[in-house]
Amino acid sequence: MPKVATEASKTSKQAGKNAKKGESARKSVVRKDTLLTPETLPAPVLAGRDFLSNLDMTAGELRAVLDTAHSMKRGEWRGVKPLAGLSIALVFEKASLRTRTTFDVGMYQLGGHAITLSNTEIGLGTRERVSDVARNLERWVDAVMGRVYLQQTLQELAQHASVPVINGLSDMLHPAQLLADYQTIEEEFGTDLRGRRVVYIGDGNNLANSHIHMGILTGTDVTIVTPVGYEPNAGVLMDAVRAGVKVTLTNDLAAIAGADVLYTDVWISMGQEAEADIRRRAFQGYQVTPEMLDTLAPHGIFLHCLPAHYGEETVPEATEHPKSRVFDQAENRLHAQKALMYHLMGDLKPRW
Repeated sequence: MPKVATEASKTSKQAGKNAKKGESARKSVVRKDTLLTPETLPAPVLAGRDFLSNLDMTAGELRAVLDTAHSMKRGEWRGVKPLAGLSIALVFEKASLRTRTTFDVGMYQLGGHAITLSNTEIGLGTRERVSDVARNLERWVDAVMGRVYLQQTLQELAQHASVPVINGLSDMLHPAQLLADYQTIEEEFGTDLRGRRVVYIGDGNNLANSHIHMGILTGTDVTIVTPVGYEPNAGVLMDAVRAGVKVTLTNDLAAIAGADVLYTDVWISMGQEAEADIRRRAFQGYQVTPEMLDTLAPHGIFLHCLPAHYGEETVPEATEHPKSRVFDQAENRLHAQKALMYHLMGDLKPRW
């Protein structure tokens, strides 16, 4: 009997896999007249610049990057290799699944090459000065992506490297993640997001900060729901004030009701392990549950940048809820970052 059950389970699982393959195949069908060629590629709008913050783009430049990301996801770039002969260094102080995989695979799909460098190998600021690392890397590669602890590290890399430097995550901001997030939001609501309610719940960390910046660029109505003492960065809030954009700060969970987008992130980020117990107590009641998702607008969606610490900021039943777009969001890291790399590097010629 157990053997029969096992075989039935295998059959069911394989059927599910086949169905997903069929769905993927249908999604991948692209009309030949929509395929891009080297002659019809859009102009790179960020050529040679750094991307340390979402505000390093104008609203128009963001529109161009997201349009490219959507086009790439539709398969319209299949067959073109605009970054052939180019390379990018991926520098990691922090562990990574999505950032490492998507930048590496994305560079490969665009025809280029990525080299991954861990902090054990480099020792940013310890084994070697950040400025010296930058001056070395600029001689060999065409861009640098850093997933680091401090925003200052990225600023130093950008100051001393003549090639584009990309923020793959810092203590202050996570702008590449927000590109994928807004690609996902646009898949649900279209490209005009003015007035859409985006509610972020949890720690006022780098994700909350970058959500505020994206609100400035897109006109979304951003609300940050966080316990007292865990609000977003004051300088980022001033960015909104200077832009004349309202950001709502509250610790009232009722603000979630009717939201178009509900977003959360971990309560304890890498490097904050010593604060774990204090943070868990402070964030009690801020866990995203299926019941919380039921209070969103009928068309509302739930996003989480992952990894999820289940039992803390959310539960598996939320990431697997019908309103969840968490894994679409993870997929879009690939498309959004490919679009970003193209717009930063697409006008470069190989050095050799």
